[in-house]
Amino acid sequence: MAQSDNAATRFVDSHLAAGRADKPVFIEVDGDQRHLTYGALAAGAGVVAAAMMAAGLRREERAAMLLLDTVDYPLLFWGALKAGVVAVPLNTLLSTSIYDAILRDSRASALFVSAALYPVVAPVLGDNPWLRTVVVVGGAVPDGTTGFDDFIAGHAPVACCDVSPDDVAFWLYSSGSTGQPKGVTHVHRSLGATADTYGAGVLGVRENDLVYSAAKIFFAYGLGNAMTFPMSVGATTLLFAGRPTPDGVIDILASHHPTLFCGVPTLFSAMLAQLEASDVPDTALRLCISAGEALPEATGKGWRTKMGVDILDGVGSTEMLHIFLSNREGDVAYGTSGVAVPGYDLRLVAEDGAEVTTGEIGELLVAGESGAEGYWNQRDKSRATFEGIWTRTGDKYERRSDGRYIYCGRTDDLFKVSGIWVSPFEVEQSITAHDAVVEAAVVAAADDDGLLKPKAFVVLKDGADAEGIDKSIKALVQEDIGKWKYPRWVEVVDDLPKTATGKIQRFKLRDGV
Repeated sequence: MAQSDNAATRFVDSHLAAGRADKPVFIEVDGDQRHLTYGALAAGAGVVAAAMMAAGLRREERAAMLLLDTVDYPLLFWGALKAGVVAVPLNTLLSTSIYDAILRDSRASALFVSAALYPVVAPVLGDNPWLRTVVVVGGAVPDGTTGFDDFIAGHAPVACCDVSPDDVAFWLYSSGSTGQPKGVTHVHRSLGATADTYGAGVLGVRENDLVYSAAKIFFAYGLGNAMTFPMSVGATTLLFAGRPTPDGVIDILASHHPTLFCGVPTLFSAMLAQLEASDVPDTALRLCISAGEALPEATGKGWRTKMGVDILDGVGSTEMLHIFLSNREGDVAYGTSGVAVPGYDLRLVAEDGAEVTTGEIGELLVAGESGAEGYWNQRDKSRATFEGIWTRTGDKYERRSDGRYIYCGRTDDLFKVSGIWVSPFEVEQSITAHDAVVEAAVVAAADDDGLLKPKAFVVLKDGADAEGIDKSIKALVQEDIGKWKYPRWVEVVDDLPKTATGKIQRFKLRDGV
């Protein structure tokens, strides 16, 4: 079995022979503002692997990683893969009870946690039957834990262990927007697959690129953006440990001059609203990408006009690891999700499993080498999602005659008005074209007769007048997409409920949560 089957060989160690040992691979833009070179990453990950093995972590055991985006993160992630230990990056925005559920579900033997995040998870560590080691990174070391520096002290780097390309490399827990998170298992070959398909084939990442991803490393989207895509070609990534606010991200783009920026629709919309009232910063951007939810057409066109650079809107999932349906540079059609990324096959099927024709709405199924093995310890959900080579996305799409796909919503978000299917996203797209609206969410609500009609929740731009906004929105939608699709009710809110990935949680709006 060839050592090169270990993903760490390609993404980490190969850069030494390529002469990049002294080139920065990660640069922190906040906190201690440390730099990590490719050479230091290769050596440091080898030390982490040695320390994990010395601590009794065996191959295929899980190491949970509740970490901020600092240079310690790639050291630990790639160190785990070098040792054959399964890395389990965790969402940093969850509650104590969810961490308890995940740690128990994964049966993690070790937890690596940033000091700033330790208080959230600390209450559930004492009675965990699986945890043997808790390592605190970057701060005070509480009793009963080990500091990261002490954990790695005295160890010499070890080489990557031999693995099969189909050995499990890491797990990612789904966001859990509608229930308890599910452990999605990914193998070593998946990392190379996404780097070769989307990273090279669509994004076209280059060695001289400087990448900034607002999506954090613990997301599938962020893992590709911030680590595997730039590392596949020897590029450099900016790391920001803090929360990516619109003004903070604009400052990063202006002061650190990344060439590639990876965001989500809600962030792009908020940034655009802020930029409309200010001068355009001097940036080095050559391309932006968006995923997590479909990008509103108005946001894409507005960003292009304001910033002079396109956003490649795409669709991905934790189950497929990254984007499999996307617009392309030089071939962007805002309001659509583009076409299949090379290396992926797509199908649209009706509820009975039959293929739908052009112009009809169906559930999107995807096949590609980056597909997950399944959900850990959830056989029924695995069987419902993974069908042979095909993975059900739970997203409804329409395929146009030109082959582009139009997002219509989640399978449980669509509803019928007067017997006709209505896509919440189509209505939202129309609403966000309104000059006063930043973002919108549309759900089904019952009228006095118990019939379902669209209801809109809207967030207005700063300083926008809410007086008469409901009438102008209703008129806009009726004229734009159809009289039966307009929202019968319009409610102005301060913000919309979202997952950590920026997806709108429409079920909370439906249920009044």
